[in-house]
Amino acid sequence: MSTRALATVVAVVLVVALTLGAGALSLRRARTPSEYYVASRAVSPATNAAAVSGEYLSAASFLGIAGLVLSRGATSLWYPVGWTAGYLLLLLFVAAPLRRSRAYTLPDFAELRLGTTAARGAASTMVVVVALLYLVPQFREAGLTLRILTGAPTWVGAVVVAAVVLVNVTVGGMRSITLAQALQYWLKLAALCLPLAFLLVHRTGGGGVVLERLRDPRWLEPVHGGQGLYVTYSLVVALFLGTMGLPHVAVRFYTNRDGRAARRTTVVVLALLSVFYVLPPVYGVLARAYLPDTPVPGTGAADAAILTLPGHVVGSTLGDVLVAVLAAGAFAAFLSTSSGLVLSIAGVVGQDVIGRRLPAVPAFQVAGVLVAAGALALTLLTGGLAVAQAVELAFAVAASTLCPLLLLGIWWRGLTSPGAVAGMVVGGVLSTAAVLTVTTGAVPHGGLGVVVAQPALLTVPAAFATMVVVSRLTRGAPPAHVARIMVRLHTPESVALDREGFRARGAED
Repeated sequence: MSTRALATVVAVVLVVALTLGAGALSLRRARTPSEYYVASRAVSPATNAAAVSGEYLSAASFLGIAGLVLSRGATSLWYPVGWTAGYLLLLLFVAAPLRRSRAYTLPDFAELRLGTTAARGAASTMVVVVALLYLVPQFREAGLTLRILTGAPTWVGAVVVAAVVLVNVTVGGMRSITLAQALQYWLKLAALCLPLAFLLVHRTGGGGVVLERLRDPRWLEPVHGGQGLYVTYSLVVALFLGTMGLPHVAVRFYTNRDGRAARRTTVVVLALLSVFYVLPPVYGVLARAYLPDTPVPGTGAADAAILTLPGHVVGSTLGDVLVAVLAAGAFAAFLSTSSGLVLSIAGVVGQDVIGRRLPAVPAFQVAGVLVAAGALALTLLTGGLAVAQAVELAFAVAASTLCPLLLLGIWWRGLTSPGAVAGMVVGGVLSTAAVLTVTTGAVPHGGLGVVVAQPALLTVPAAFATMVVVSRLTRGAPPAHVARIMVRLHTPESVALDREGFRARGAED
């Protein structure tokens, strides 16, 4: 076994051990659904912010952004901007009201707000679709990473991640994965900073060639090509709004004590994401400068090239160690994001399907096993895109379905169940059809192909418009309790407590 392969195996084993150890350390015996789904709503803002960041910074953030900057250039800087700005919109419009809903999952919120099982069913379906679209690339990239660095079969990395996630999620649910994800954020940050420090101080020859590669006008131009403006705006819409609809992100706000804590968590998350997202583009620039060939965009080769960058630049045993450090950070990304996604799908499947036959906690555990096994099977049976492109499509589906449900459900009392269901169906069908077309390689040429590859600019307005129009046509359908629900969503807990205390004092008087 080569030095690089041995160092990578050691690094991955250490990350797995730290993940399982953190899960065991944070686990108090979980017995109730509240502990499994939302950690008894007792996670502090600081811990929750690190856990959210660890969960959100997936393989697309760790490897995908650097790979896209390497192959596509300045256009790819929209990814870190969009993924960070999405949390600003969460802070402004969703975080506190979603926490005040007192729901466990997004389908719980849909049923609470709209009062029908049809709305719950549509939301459950989209949660599963979005989470699987996000989860499969994590497993696939784990397999690719181990294959490149150790020569192991592709399925080995995917199986390792699925097994570790399954243990942490099914044993203790949200309580087990929270501390592990918080630790994984700092591990990922360190895994990027350490090799980067060596790469920045290292000197290599060929300065003229380096400058020539970095001065390529197409690589430096943020928007180029006939459809560049459409592609850019569509990407911005998907990334800005898709964050709201990610089920593993939304469920995190249910773990806060109250709406104020949810807002504080989001502010800290913005700071942590801003620090992290400075680093991957630097790797992309360095790879552009020092790697001999520029990978073809969209093939996934750029993601692999980033992993081997320290070996090309530094060389020797030190380069192998730095590659292993990057691999450790990448596996921390695979594990943290996959844990949140498996938990979010297991929560929905456990409540809506298996929960009809089993008690809540065993139903959650069985659902976790089924979800991890099903996602692993999909990973092994299907081909793949570059991880950032695959995740981008998941964001487009989330922005076209669950984002309109949350924004209109929270801020417009006129939303009805028929309107919400119709909007999710329209947005879901259009965006999912685009995803299937891209993943099967059947994208047509010309303008239609551009729209299919970047559907959000059309599918998101279509979903919002459908929800509004159908709700206006069925305006007699809002649930009778909608006024009370809207008051709950928008009344700070301190005001609600003061009101209850006033009523109690009045009763005593």
